[in-house]
Parts: sequence; C-alpha cells; structure tokens
Amino acid sequence: MMVDLAYLDAGSGSLIVQAVVGGIAGVAVAAKLYWRRLTSRFRKQPTPTSAEQD
Repeated sequence: MMVDLAYLDAGSGSLIVQAVVGGIAGVAVAAKLYWRRLTSRFRKQPTPTSAEQD
C-alpha cells in the first residue's frame, strides 16, 4: 500500500491565498475596464423621434 504524504507550510498557504486574491483582483479590474462594453450590448437603443428626423 502506497501512502502519499503532503506538507503545506505557512509559505505555501500564503502563496495559495495570494494567488487567489490576485486572481479576484485581476477579474475585478478587467470587469471595471470593460464595463461599458459589456453593458452596451444589453442596453436598449434609443428610438429616434419625429423631431429628430427633420
């Protein structure tokens, strides 16, 4: 029977937490930068009125 032993010290746990927090921050910044581009696809386009057509 083979037993795999793994050890996570404080440095490894800190690295994992830092990677997760960094990934979340990256997604938040990307969403903020592209927010208008993302929401413009779902917005209703204004319809021209008769006064604007003349």
